[in-house]
Amino acid sequence: LNDNYKITDDANVDADGIILRSFKMHDMELPESLKAVARAGAGTNNIPIDKCSEKGIVVFNTPGANANAVKELVIAGMLLASRDVIGGVAWANTLTGDDVDKQVEKGKSNFAGCEIKGKTLGIIGLGAIGILVANAAVALGMNVIGFDPFMSVGNALKLAPTVKLMKSAEDVMVNCDYLTIHVPLTDDTRDM
Repeated sequence: LNDNYKITDDANVDADGIILRSFKMHDMELPESLKAVARAGAGTNNIPIDKCSEKGIVVFNTPGANANAVKELVIAGMLLASRDVIGGVAWANTLTGDDVDKQVEKGKSNFAGCEIKGKTLGIIGLGAIGILVANAAVALGMNVIGFDPFMSVGNALKLAPTVKLMKSAEDVMVNCDYLTIHVPLTDDTRDM
C-alpha cells in the first residue's frame, strides 16, 4: 500500500472517495470529507445523487463495464426458458433403476421446447448491454426489434443492420416472442 491512501470497508471513516457496486447509500451519513463516489456498473439508483450534488460530491459510473457478462446471462436465460432445461435437469435427477435409458426416451419429449432461431427478440434499451444482446441474437438467427428513446448515432452504428428499430416500447412488446429490458432504474422506468 501507498502511504498516500488507505483502503477500508468501514463506511464510518472520513473517506475522500467511495467505490461501490450494490451497496445502498441512501440512508448513509455522507462524510464531510467525501469528494467522489464511483459505482462499478451503469446504474446509480443506489447512490443519493441529489444529496451528493448538493454537497459537491462527484458521482461516477462505469457504463458497459459488465455488458458482456449481462449479455451472456440474457442469452443463457432465453435458451434455458425456451427448452425448459432446468425442468429437464430436475426430472432427469429423479430417474432411477436399471431402465433409465427407456425412461429418458419416454419422457424427453416433455422438455423439447422450441428453437430460438427464427423467433423475434424484443429489446427495450439499446445501450451497451442492449446492443450486445441484439447482435448476439442476430448471430443466433433471431429476428430482433428494439426501442430506445435516447438512441445515439454511435450506438445505432454498432447494431447489426437487420435489427429493426420500433417507434415505442409498446410496439416492441406486442411484436416479440421474447422480451428483454435494459434501462436504468428511474422513476419513469421503475414499474416497467
